[in-house]
Amino acid sequence: MNLKQILKRLKYVKAGFSALVVSDMKLLVLGYGNIGSIIASDLASSMPSAHIVIGGRRLSKIEEVVKDIKRENVSGIQVDARKHDNLVKTLKGFDVAVGALPGELGFRSIKAAIEAQVDFVDVSYMPENPLTLHEEAVRADITVVPDCGVAPGVSNLLVGFAAGKLEKVEDVQIMVGGLPEKPIPPFGYTITWSAEGLIDEYIRKAKMIEDGRLIEREALTGLEKIEFPGVGMLEAFYTDGLRTLLYTLEGVKSMWEKTLRYDGHVSKIRFLKALGFLDETPIDLGKVQLSPRKLTVKLFEDRLTRPEIPDLLVMKVEVGGIKEDNRIRFVYSLLDRYDEKQGVTAMARTTGYPTSIVAQMIAHNMIEEKGVVPLEKLGDKEEIFNHIMEELKRRRIEIKGSLPT
Repeated sequence: MNLKQILKRLKYVKAGFSALVVSDMKLLVLGYGNIGSIIASDLASSMPSAHIVIGGRRLSKIEEVVKDIKRENVSGIQVDARKHDNLVKTLKGFDVAVGALPGELGFRSIKAAIEAQVDFVDVSYMPENPLTLHEEAVRADITVVPDCGVAPGVSNLLVGFAAGKLEKVEDVQIMVGGLPEKPIPPFGYTITWSAEGLIDEYIRKAKMIEDGRLIEREALTGLEKIEFPGVGMLEAFYTDGLRTLLYTLEGVKSMWEKTLRYDGHVSKIRFLKALGFLDETPIDLGKVQLSPRKLTVKLFEDRLTRPEIPDLLVMKVEVGGIKEDNRIRFVYSLLDRYDEKQGVTAMARTTGYPTSIVAQMIAHNMIEEKGVVPLEKLGDKEEIFNHIMEELKRRRIEIKGSLPT
């Protein structure tokens, strides 16, 4: 942390567990898409005396987002996260930064934040394990909270809270999905986040715990059907969403995450996968070479982006274990819908708001632990857990089932 940042932190006045902002802190949001824009908007409304800056490569697009947010404390800056030195230099001018970039840029953004000695909250679906950067972050005296969306994210927070109430955790089950309110042809699905991240879900091997061992299974396997209250029949399949839980939760016999979609979705994605439409390696088309995946990403963005269709977010988290020789099971559920008044998707609400809340808590010195600190570690701290739950509820995101059943 540099002298400028230290002095800014000293301008904060603590009042119990909350902090009153009396200075003009600067927060950077890297990314201006569906999620990044909502994070910036929520930060701006929640921290009116702070300066919120949106960063990215396309300045014209950033200016559109800034204009849409309609707040005087929001501005934009051009920065290329693919250029390490440029990103580090930019980060040094801020007190807290948020990463809402494609997964391929998540890990390198955290590394840049460590070098810049700037606290960082990330929501990208990166393939790397962010915990490998823990010691570097500790030496830099910063806090990094990775995977700070809904799942991974809020799911980790709930698992951490439940685990803290148990003497031994035996199993963890997470099911989550972003869906249109009704199935929309051809896949019963519309895109409300990154098409790149979506395809990553379908091709990245899913890590899980089985019989106490870390294993991998192909994505789109483990297919089962479940009835979700208020939504109807859905299908669930393995995806790589456990993330840091695989390494922070010890002694678990069984732990997995599955993505939820409307019935029939998986067979269609398997068809595309079998034909090679999700392959990265370019194919020769004569005068040009084309990556099938890049073509599919573009087609998904063009054909499956349907902002006129309201979406919903469904999630179920179960944690079973032992306490005082009794078997206890925590069961949480979430059903969130498109915010028609604000024009915010359920996916953006449940992903962007938790990220904004955690970034604010770091800015207000409410999270003081240094290093890479995943949400399950914060969930074990009751004051922090309760504060996040209260802030989510204030934004009308209500998680049911906080007591064991």
